[in-house]
Amino acid sequence: MTPRQQTWDPLRHHGDAEAAAGLVDFAVNVHGCAPPDWLQRRLAARLPDLARYPSAAEERRARGVVAQRHGRDPEEVLLLAGAAEGFSLLAALEPARAAIIHPSFTEPEFALRQAGVPIERVVLTAPFDLRSARVPAEADLLVLGNPTNPTSVLHPRREIESMRRPGRIVVVDEAFADMVPEERESLAAYSAPDILVLRSLTKTWALAGLRCGYMLGPPELLGQLAQCRPHWPLGTLQLEAIVACCQPAAVRESAAIAQQLGADRRYLTAALRALSNVGVTVAEPAAAPFLLVHIEQGAGVRQRLRERGIAVRRGDTFPGLSDHYVRVAVRDRAASDTLVSTLREVL
Repeated sequence: MTPRQQTWDPLRHHGDAEAAAGLVDFAVNVHGCAPPDWLQRRLAARLPDLARYPSAAEERRARGVVAQRHGRDPEEVLLLAGAAEGFSLLAALEPARAAIIHPSFTEPEFALRQAGVPIERVVLTAPFDLRSARVPAEADLLVLGNPTNPTSVLHPRREIESMRRPGRIVVVDEAFADMVPEERESLAAYSAPDILVLRSLTKTWALAGLRCGYMLGPPELLGQLAQCRPHWPLGTLQLEAIVACCQPAAVRESAAIAQQLGADRRYLTAALRALSNVGVTVAEPAAAPFLLVHIEQGAGVRQRLRERGIAVRRGDTFPGLSDHYVRVAVRDRAASDTLVSTLREVL
């Protein structure tokens, strides 16, 4: 039997498709090249336990640590194999019509479309202010990011809360919220019957290959989302990583990382602003560990950067953006200098 040929879907295109060995990676929004040493040692210590199935006690322990980290009850925590898994579960809520605020991470739309849920795209234009969103009144499921990938916009919490309606569930993708100093505008600690918050641990801790995350929300909705999951949805190392990264010492380390990323973002933003005379514009204000950059000659710039050893994320696969946009991850100052100097050359 010949395997069914799959066509390329822009909604499934992500930064990892741009990165490759030998390239300076500005395409993937993962902090660091590997988990910190203390986390690697902790995970390695659990390798002898892989012969047995993860226990219910280990799952309860992980939920308890996450709950304590956000001031929640354990019943308000659903552990996930990466935050992206949470989007694949949303169809279990049986929405009649979903609205997704774009430009944003595309996995929610893909997952809901695959499940046959009608989708309404609510496309924002620069500066991507949530107050301009026109969400259909009949939408009973609303998905948005905060801070938003790829725009790096951090929406005020009050603006998100203002989008609640009777009969509507609001899903907030906070995959990068722990990279925002003091986790400003986060709804993670906010208990409400109609708000679900997704968190990722793969970005800050360089765990993209392990798939770790969780969802916070009312137990009734979490139970509905979890009803069709397989037994043992997370493995031993995933549970261990969740516990390790949500304990107080790790939260303090994460806060320090967020501060450094903020300084590095400001440095990169200023350097890119200096290229405004050659058609480079940075979307501001920015709050995430990446920047959305508009380049007047953008159609060929990404390829010319790649030929010179630099990978950036194409922007045209995000609904609402054209090929004049690229997304660049925040790196250290030496890497940022390399990006900006090379960009100046190709322009």
